[in-house]
Amino acid sequence: MGMHQYIKSLSDLENIIRLSGKFKFEEHSVAAHSFKVTQIAQFLGTVEEQAGNKVDWRSLYEKALNHDYTELFIGDIKTPVKYADPALRDKLAKVEEKMAKNFIETVIPEEFQAAYVNRMKEGKDESLEGQILSVADKIDLLYESFGEIQKGNPEPVFDEIYEESLSTIVQFKHLTCVQYLIKEILPDLLSGDYMNQAQIQVISQRIINEMEEKIN
Repeated sequence: MGMHQYIKSLSDLENIIRLSGKFKFEEHSVAAHSFKVTQIAQFLGTVEEQAGNKVDWRSLYEKALNHDYTELFIGDIKTPVKYADPALRDKLAKVEEKMAKNFIETVIPEEFQAAYVNRMKEGKDESLEGQILSVADKIDLLYESFGEIQKGNPEPVFDEIYEESLSTIVQFKHLTCVQYLIKEILPDLLSGDYMNQAQIQVISQRIINEMEEKIN
């Protein structure tokens, strides 16, 4: 057991496929998702730092790298299902927390347990780093779902995920990095010529308009 078991378990994250059971043109593992979220969070943190905000980089990297490690215990649950019922989401969080605690106590050597308790706890909190993680996670979901819609995937779940992801992102419109995303990145995402382009542009514009109406 010990850290050998922990390091070995990292390979298992490569075998957990996100949105399993749904037809996809391109599959993504939890390991790949965690890497991408960390890279996205790094960019968002850079935007915030250049805007004069103090970023705790150690906290941000640890939150991003570890945010889905607990999916080793319960697997990946589809986003629309996970967020449809707040009570279900809370129950899942408690199950993950309990299983992570048991894993740490069983596998991680005692002298490192406190560090891993902190790393495996829910990272999406009210801190700047927690908010950046929330946005980075949804940006990767946005791109994953967009990629499937762009290729003509008929599964309606990807429309749901795209809309839910962008709706969540704009809730953090007070962050400089989200303002940058909406102004500089989203237009590039929506440009070009691809299948279902009009559909995605309508969904995106509606969400942005709703955000602007709330501001005004």
